[in-house]
Amino acid sequence: MKSRDVARAVILVAIAVALGFVSIPVGISRISPGQHMVNVLAAVMLGPAYAVGIATATAIIRNILGIGTFLAFPGGIFGAFLAALAYRGFKNVYVAGLGEVVGTGLLGSLVSVLIVAPLFMGKPMALGAIMLAFSLSTFAGTVIGIAALHGLRKAGIWKP
Repeated sequence: MKSRDVARAVILVAIAVALGFVSIPVGISRISPGQHMVNVLAAVMLGPAYAVGIATATAIIRNILGIGTFLAFPGGIFGAFLAALAYRGFKNVYVAGLGEVVGTGLLGSLVSVLIVAPLFMGKPMALGAIMLAFSLSTFAGTVIGIAALHGLRKAGIWKP
């Protein structure tokens, strides 16, 4: 484990938690793209283990602070993992972004509706509504994350 990678991970958790206070009203739901932006950054810069660890740590802290729900776990972890695997396999930030969108928008929403909401939150949720909200949030965060990666590359902070 490199000290620089651990420091980057801590910074990304802090950014994700801080951005957890920001949500944007979209129709009947609110989206929080900060976690998804961080997922893309972590996936590309640090890899699968760190990306999943960052998403998990962020979900725990957000729940402790009362700015997250149990849906933060599948809403972050699956996207981070698939984004990191996609980047590892293709070395392309856009493919990593696709991994984030599929992981969160599809898998995260399915796990949320079928497992997390009924078992841990005690309430059923409509798959279509959760899938739409997760997909909007992850798409917005992914676009911001890819733009941030391009900016970090141009500034010489990150090298692909």
